[in-house]
Amino acid sequence: MNNPEVPSRSPATAPLVSTRLAVEVRNASVIYQASDAPVHALEDIDLDIREGEFVALIGPSGCGKTTLMRVIADLEKISAGQVLVNGVTAHEARLARAYGYVFQSPALFPWRTVLANVTLPLQIQGRSRADSKAIALEQLARVGLTGFEQKYPWQLSGGMQQRVSIARALSFEPKILMMDEPFGALDEITRDRLNEQLQQLWQRERRTVLFVTHSIAEAVYLATRIVVMSPRPGRIVRVIDSPLPDERHLGLRDSTAFIEVAHAVREALAEGHHD
Repeated sequence: MNNPEVPSRSPATAPLVSTRLAVEVRNASVIYQASDAPVHALEDIDLDIREGEFVALIGPSGCGKTTLMRVIADLEKISAGQVLVNGVTAHEARLARAYGYVFQSPALFPWRTVLANVTLPLQIQGRSRADSKAIALEQLARVGLTGFEQKYPWQLSGGMQQRVSIARALSFEPKILMMDEPFGALDEITRDRLNEQLQQLWQRERRTVLFVTHSIAEAVYLATRIVVMSPRPGRIVRVIDSPLPDERHLGLRDSTAFIEVAHAVREALAEGHHD
């Protein structure tokens, strides 16, 4: 799709996406046993995510977006199929700390300072106090929180708390960052700002990102690929490769290309409801 408002990617600005697979999901299904009847949360999911991609999962509430992410993170067991992360099982990848996970709410300890919250997982891993502090300070700087190290979570805004959560997830240098609707509870202005900061962070570091959202605009703005899911049982309706330029800014949302991608996502969501 060529559009004068959105320059085509050139070799100099092409995304640094590897041909190597960071995540492989094959014929994955999740069935919960209930007292009256089994609940089919996911059905025959096939998905490949390459190293360096930013992939958004979008779909209606209850479609299994979070369940799929939790399966990849080995926080949920599959009933059938196979999941590989960095070439090993999801369980082995979790033990190897291959990913960082950002939940819907920051999940910070209110009695610990910002610095102490970020250093905690590092210290649990056996890192020295000095190393943990140095790494935590570096990650807090990356998310723009230098100067807030000695604050407590209750002294921060919701957006700042979520940035602490992101810094904590990045603290042990995971190859994959998984984010489960991290900005869903924030006001639109704060959400826009954090979307922009997250996009800039991905530009700098090129980690593989898996991002769950209910927002079409958020998915289109952030992702290099958008995975659209159907209502339960969760299936992949369509995978949309974004034609947008690699480096993005919020003004891009008014472009014809952005609107066209958003329309394609909206159509795929409607298609999933009618299947």
